[in-house]
Amino acid sequence: MNARRAQLHLGVGACALSLLMIFWIIPVYVSSPSNVGNVILSPLFWPYTLAGLTGLTGLGLLATRVLLPADDAPLNDPIDDAPQAWLRLVVIAAIMLGAMLLMSRLGMVWTAMLCFAATAFLVRTRHPKAAVVCAIVIPLALYAFFAHVAGVAIPQGEVIRLP
Repeated sequence: MNARRAQLHLGVGACALSLLMIFWIIPVYVSSPSNVGNVILSPLFWPYTLAGLTGLTGLGLLATRVLLPADDAPLNDPIDDAPQAWLRLVVIAAIMLGAMLLMSRLGMVWTAMLCFAATAFLVRTRHPKAAVVCAIVIPLALYAFFAHVAGVAIPQGEVIRLP
């Protein structure tokens, strides 16, 4: 598969998923009380935001496809080491399972930090220092916003509790 074909498939898929979410999944499966005072705290706000951003991303991919040169070079080199690819798949499944098991013990923030860092090193990031900083700062910033600004309770663990 070349880059233009990949852009087309990803763009159409993202637009289709966005429309599916907006017109069927969110209205049918997300319930919201009618008396929510702040629109940002409504259970419908973030799903619709994500659906809209997914649609914009899909449109961006389709627009970018037009700008790419028409070549038939493959997008990725063929994988010579299939066992290592399977090992990475098993490790990411273990990270997900670990997240599920650690969530009640460590809490959402600490588990997110560990999973973010583990995934960054699994995919061999070219920026390990930035990955570690982001693994620490992003979950703490999200916790600070939701717990102290929005007033939403974030699950805390049994080991370490955040203020």
